[in-house]
Amino acid sequence: MELRHLRYFIAVAEEKSFNKAAERLYISQPPLSRQIKQLEEEVGVVLIDRDQRPLKLTEAGIFFYEHAIQIIKKSDNLRTMTMRKGTFDGSLSIGFVASILYGTLPRVISRFRKVYPNIQIKLHELNSWQQTQALTSGKIDVGFGRLLFDDASVRRILLREESLVVAVPIDHHIMQQKRSTIGIADLIDENLLLYPKAPRPSFIDYILGLFEDRNIEPTSFSEVSELHVALGLVAAGVGITIVPQSLEHLREKEVAYIPFEDGLLTSPVIMNVRHFDKSDLLKTLLGVIYQIYEEENVVHKRESI
Repeated sequence: MELRHLRYFIAVAEEKSFNKAAERLYISQPPLSRQIKQLEEEVGVVLIDRDQRPLKLTEAGIFFYEHAIQIIKKSDNLRTMTMRKGTFDGSLSIGFVASILYGTLPRVISRFRKVYPNIQIKLHELNSWQQTQALTSGKIDVGFGRLLFDDASVRRILLREESLVVAVPIDHHIMQQKRSTIGIADLIDENLLLYPKAPRPSFIDYILGLFEDRNIEPTSFSEVSELHVALGLVAAGVGITIVPQSLEHLREKEVAYIPFEDGLLTSPVIMNVRHFDKSDLLKTLLGVIYQIYEEENVVHKRESI
C-alpha cells in the first residue's frame, strides 16, 4: 500500500465521484478506478459502494478513510518538519500564549540572545491548540502554552504549575471582607469574565473545567475576546476574572488579586516541541528556563530535551 493510494481513496471519498476525484487529482478516471480497485483487493474488503449515487463509503470504507486521513496528515507534517530542519535559516520561531509573556518568557529570550547573538528570534502569539498545528506545519520551532493536547508528533514538557488568582475591582465586596484567600465556590454567583472567546479550545475551557471537576456550575459568565479586555472590564466593575499569578501587577491601581485557598488552583506552563527534535538551540533554551527558575526560586519540574 502506497501513500498515493491513500490520497486517491481520500479524494474519491470526499468528492463522492470518480470523475470529480480524477479532476481534483489531475488524472483520468479509468486509472483512478483501477487504483482504487487494487487498493480494495489489497485490504481484502470493499471500501466504496459503487451502486450508490453519489458514491457512498461502506462501513469498512469509513473506518479506512478516518485512518487514511491521519496517515496522510502525519506524512505531510513529517515532510514539512524535515524541510524546516534541512533548510535552517538562522532563526528560532517561538509561539506563546499571551499570559506567558508576563512571566519569565521575556527574560528567557533576553538571556538566550546572549548565548546565540546571531540567531533571529521570531515571536508568534498562538493559543495552545494553534501551537500544535504550527509545530507540525513548521511555522514555529517551540511553543509555550497552558493546555495539554494529545498529538504523537508533539512533545509536551511540563515546566511548572503556576498558581491562579482572582482579579476583582478594588472596591468589590470581597475586598471589603478583607479576605486573604478565596474558594472557587465563592465565585458561583459572580459575573465571571472568561477569555479568550476564540479560537477554541483555550484557557476559557480550562477554567470551566476547574469548576466542572468540582461539580460546581457558575451562575453567570461572559466570554470576552482576550485577557486585557477581561481585566479592563474588571477595572470598570463589570465582573471578576481568573488569571495566572504572574499577571497580578497589571492594573494594580484598579484591580485587586486574591489567591485561592491553599494555592490549589493552578495553570500548567508547558513547553511544546516537535517529537524527537533534540537540537542544541532547544536544549539551550530549556537550560536557560531552568536557570532562571532556580535564580528566582520558582518551583518547577526538570526534564531534558
